[in-house]
Amino acid sequence: MPAATFAAQCRDPRSGMDPETGHPYLDVQGSTLSQNNWLRSWSNDLYLWYDEITDRDPGLFTTPDYFDVLKTEELTPSGNPKDRFHFTYPTEEWNLLTQSGVSAGYGAEWSIVSTSEALQIVVSYTNPDTPATTPPANLARGATVLEVDGVDATSPPDSESVDTLNAGLFPSEPGETHTFTIQDIGTTTSRVVTMRSELITLTPVQHVKTIETPTGKVGYFLFTDHIATAEPALIEAIRELKSAGITDLVVDLRYNGGGYLYVASQLAYMIAGPVPTAGQTFEDVQFNDKHPVTNPVTGRALQPFPFLSEAIGELVDRGTTLPSLDLARVFLLTGRNTCSASESIINGLRGVDVDVIQIGTKTCGKPYGFYAADNCGTSYFSIQFKGVNAKGFGEYGDGFSPSDFTVAVGVAVPGCAVAEDFTKPLGDLTEGRLAAALGYRADRICPLPPGSLVSGSRKATGVSTLPDPLSSTEGLLHRSPARENRLLDR
Repeated sequence: MPAATFAAQCRDPRSGMDPETGHPYLDVQGSTLSQNNWLRSWSNDLYLWYDEITDRDPGLFTTPDYFDVLKTEELTPSGNPKDRFHFTYPTEEWNLLTQSGVSAGYGAEWSIVSTSEALQIVVSYTNPDTPATTPPANLARGATVLEVDGVDATSPPDSESVDTLNAGLFPSEPGETHTFTIQDIGTTTSRVVTMRSELITLTPVQHVKTIETPTGKVGYFLFTDHIATAEPALIEAIRELKSAGITDLVVDLRYNGGGYLYVASQLAYMIAGPVPTAGQTFEDVQFNDKHPVTNPVTGRALQPFPFLSEAIGELVDRGTTLPSLDLARVFLLTGRNTCSASESIINGLRGVDVDVIQIGTKTCGKPYGFYAADNCGTSYFSIQFKGVNAKGFGEYGDGFSPSDFTVAVGVAVPGCAVAEDFTKPLGDLTEGRLAAALGYRADRICPLPPGSLVSGSRKATGVSTLPDPLSSTEGLLHRSPARENRLLDR
């Protein structure tokens, strides 16, 4: 039966007012079975590969376990699961994170590098004015975590130590206190710091700078999250770089796991400008064969998503004309967590013949997206659509890879395979990936291929489990949900 038959019939109904709508919650008394019946009907209607779901009795599962099996078990050409992006989030926390960039934590984002013999947890970057960057912690990129609450953080963890590591690294609430043994970059000694988690406001655009070179000025900035607060920050960054007279741009997307599609479209427009994007599709969104002409979530006729040249009115006045750099090429720094909306920037620009140069490692491979669906206080994220660019291309389920990547996986993009360099701050001209971009710009020569490209990153968004077994592959990444009538890209 239709999902609406079972909607909001909750085992534990919420009471009070829904802060998103200003009206009372619609929840009524139900059961685990009614929640599972909603999931079954909702997935059968909207899941992109609904005909690849093995239909199982909803009365035999708890709600979290049932959602976990409502997905395809097919593989990509490289042998990876086709759907690696099936997850849930507490609705209240998710709304807070995506609208204002607020989540519980310390302000440090962790990169986890693991082999079967060793584990390494490193600070990949920090958000300013947070517990991580102020005394006594004073954490900086490259600092290594040796212990978390007395548990060794350098050896492959067992099930018990994983729980402790997760609890300390990814606090679920503000006010938690955890102790870390840290070894700072360039030192041989360790120190012990205690941090108390807070509601952290993310800074999605950082390190905006202009780099002087003999052949012109190059702009650079780190872009970490396609959330609502990124729109004004990106506009400000592009205006600053345009005023500086840059002739090339490096956008650091290595830790950007995705988010709102409209933010990706806006940034792509601001890079390319009005001439190549006029009347062109940024991403054509396609649902399953039950919904060939109408968006089943918004009820609107399906139309290609354009390159947006104006603000949408979220945090910047609606209709404000976006600045543009009018560049024929762009350098994008990527990593394993460059995902979804970030990959849409690559694909969308390539669709209108902007020369994209990729420096770093293979991206995650997610040409798919979804709308967040709240039922009984949990927001569910299940693949609902795929996207293709102006040339009709969207088959990058194994990601984009720099053309000199030592292992041919995914879609090859001109550029250089460069391992992560934790020894330098982001934006430092000698940091490995930025230095490689500047070098390639000068002579189109890549540095010597690295011996290993195994570093992986995992955003600290309160996800409660590390990959098991722990590895350098992408884990559960940070993604931002859509609001009503807005597409969420990955």
